[in-house]
Amino acid sequence: MAPLLSFEQVSFIWPCGTKALDQCSFSIPEPGLWMLVGSNGSGKSTLAKLISGLLQPEHGQVTCMLKPALVFQNPDHQLLLPSCGSDLLLNLPSDIPIKQRQQRIGDSLEQVGLAAMESRPIHTLSGGQKQRLAIAGALASEATLLLLDEPTALLDPASQQRILATVQQLCHRSHAPLTALWVTHRLEELDHADGAARMENGRVGAWQSGHLLRQNLQPLAGRRG
Repeated sequence: MAPLLSFEQVSFIWPCGTKALDQCSFSIPEPGLWMLVGSNGSGKSTLAKLISGLLQPEHGQVTCMLKPALVFQNPDHQLLLPSCGSDLLLNLPSDIPIKQRQQRIGDSLEQVGLAAMESRPIHTLSGGQKQRLAIAGALASEATLLLLDEPTALLDPASQQRILATVQQLCHRSHAPLTALWVTHRLEELDHADGAARMENGRVGAWQSGHLLRQNLQPLAGRRG
């Protein structure tokens, strides 16, 4: 079977001349929670923008069989309207009949643990609840690929665990499991991945178990500290 997502010798150079990706090749073969770890400037955020179509490669080929949706590090950068329900309404495909829109909104909120919060003002939500609402927006849009750019960076430990558990559940549900590409700096998060890879100098390394990659990288992190 063809991979769900593939990069073939993809390169991208910013207008200032900085090379973000350098003949990057990798693929995601099946649904699951896939994690990328790497230092600042390694190309992780650029890669996510190429997948979502916000950027186009200078060279090479990006093939995506899924519908992507970005989930930002700071949910305040993508939550635009005053209530949970009204914000999700922006994400619904335009061809959904009016009678089905409220059902879709309710289902999306329930899947991320925010059931019956359609009328809740967004400014009253915690940081973790806002991030789960951003994920609900991706679900409402019918996305099948979540691109999560350090989604736990601004959250307390309990909220970090809740976001991880939510995404894991979505990626392993029995019906129509999602695919998630999770960018992180937190080595401890790698233990939750179905596959993990290091991104360095604009290239993605081979997929391996998250636990093994964490063990390999911890000595490097200790030396930097």
